[in-house]
Amino acid sequence: QVQLVESGGGLVQPGGSLRLSCVASGIIFELYAMAWYRQAPGKQRELVASITVAGNTNYVQSVKGRFTISRDGAKKTVYLQMDSLKPEDTAVYYCNADRQTNSGRNNFWGQGTQVTVST
Repeated sequence: QVQLVESGGGLVQPGGSLRLSCVASGIIFELYAMAWYRQAPGKQRELVASITVAGNTNYVQSVKGRFTISRDGAKKTVYLQMDSLKPEDTAVYYCNADRQTNSGRNNFWGQGTQVTVST
């Protein structure tokens, strides 16, 4: 059974920081590209940051220079360090694991963790 369990969300003031974690089980973590998505009320889910098996990273323009994605194979965990948070970063953040194989695509989601940036 595949599980992606996020943690680290919460309420933070503008300019503050949070670190999200996503622990994976039931998959060979080293074979999966990992990503963080977010969905704000009334908006579509968007890709925030991704990291490949090789460790290459990509970010949506709005978070470049403020967010950092990383992965730890030994802990089967992907992180999202979020600094200089803004009210527009408020959303539910979801962890995603993705792998393309010859027989198809394996794609899994976590349950999400709420991030609220407000005074």
